[in-house]
Parts: sequence; structure tokens; C-alpha cells
Amino acid sequence: MRAVTFDFWWTLFRDRDSELRHALRAEALADAAGVPEEDASQALRAAMAEFARVHIAEQRTLGPLDAVDFAASLLGVAVAEEKRAPLAERFASVILEHPPVPVEGALDAVRAVAALMPAGLISDTGISPGKSLRVLLERNGFLPHLRCLTFSDEVGVAKPQSAMFARTANALGVDVTDILHVGDLEPTDIAGIQSLGGRGGLFTAVNDRYAAETRAEYLFTSWATFLDWLDATETSTDSL
Repeated sequence: MRAVTFDFWWTLFRDRDSELRHALRAEALADAAGVPEEDASQALRAAMAEFARVHIAEQRTLGPLDAVDFAASLLGVAVAEEKRAPLAERFASVILEHPPVPVEGALDAVRAVAALMPAGLISDTGISPGKSLRVLLERNGFLPHLRCLTFSDEVGVAKPQSAMFARTANALGVDVTDILHVGDLEPTDIAGIQSLGGRGGLFTAVNDRYAAETRAEYLFTSWATFLDWLDATETSTDSL
């Protein structure tokens, strides 16, 4: 192991206030499209369902502007061209007003890795794009410890596509087979890194859906358990 990469959602950060963010986006959509707020809310929920379908079936990421256009199509209206980009920006930036919060011990884990070897982040995105998640990482002290940030909306594909991991490995200066990737999703995080010969660490403190069936080499129930493992690994290596 020569580098460790981390997932963002449900790994380094846990969500909160998602319904509040949804309400603010629906309000902005209703205003821009001239429709009732309840209709805008339903259209946005349908858009998010489409985001999930595309992510799973096509392994690519839709973004804020896609949400604007898809919701407008469902509503049967045309958002004025001069309002499309500002509305998409509103969709993207709401998360900065009502952000997710770091999982307990996450910053300590990233900091500990960075003291030993290159650390990076590999994250799928959605209506909240990579540029917004960068701000959250900076606000919460993660950015100085992460040598590379790889976001699916910027790469053009989503995990488990190889480009997400290969690009990160190149930026970290290691072979992808030397990476341990830690995340909460078996089909994207674990399957993605293992398909390229790297190792996976399933993180279950927030999402334990895959704990019983994982093929990950390691299972971490908290960042405290990860730190214990990292310390033991370092000690073992030093003794060789």
C-alpha cells in the first residue's frame, strides 16, 4: 500500500438538511419556471430519481444544469435561457448554505494517512458538483491533507469506471494496484478499485448495507478502527 483514497458521501461526510436543500431548490425552480412550488418539488424528486438511474445504469454523472432541463421538461415549461445558468448555480450552491457534516474521526483519519503516504479523494457527484464539495472539504480542514480530488462530474464517468481510479493514481504518483480505497458502497467503491487490482476498505459507520456481503479486503466500522488498523500496519511494516 503506497496511497489511500477516500469516498466523500457517507464516508468522510454524512448528510443532513437534505429536505431543506430540496425545498430551497424547489422554490428557486418554481420562481424561474413560473409554476407552483409543489409541482416544482415533484419534478425535482423525479429528476433525482433519474440521476440515480443514470448513475447506476450508465455509470456517469448528471449535474445541476441537467436537473434544470430535466425538471423543466417534466413540468412542460421552458426556463428562459438567461435563467438557466443562474438556476443551475443555485442548485449547486445550496449545499454550501446547508452542508453535510464530517463523520466523527474522519479528519483525523485523513490527516494520519497524509503523514505517511499520499492521500486522495474519489467521489461521485450529482446536483451538488465537485466545485461545491471542494469548498466543504476546505471549510472543514480536509483540503491540505488531500493531494488529489477526483470528482465524477469533472472526469465524465462515475465509479466504478476505471478512469476515476486511474486518474487519481496518476495524480498521486502511484500504481493503482498500490491504492487502498475506502468507501461505503460495494458496487462502486469496492468493485471499482478491486477491478484494477487495488484493495478496498468498506466503511460501515454510516451505511452498513453491504457489511454482511462485502468482498472488501478490510472492513472499518468507524474511523477509530481504521486508525487502529493503520497504526498496526505501520508498526508491522517498520518491524520488517
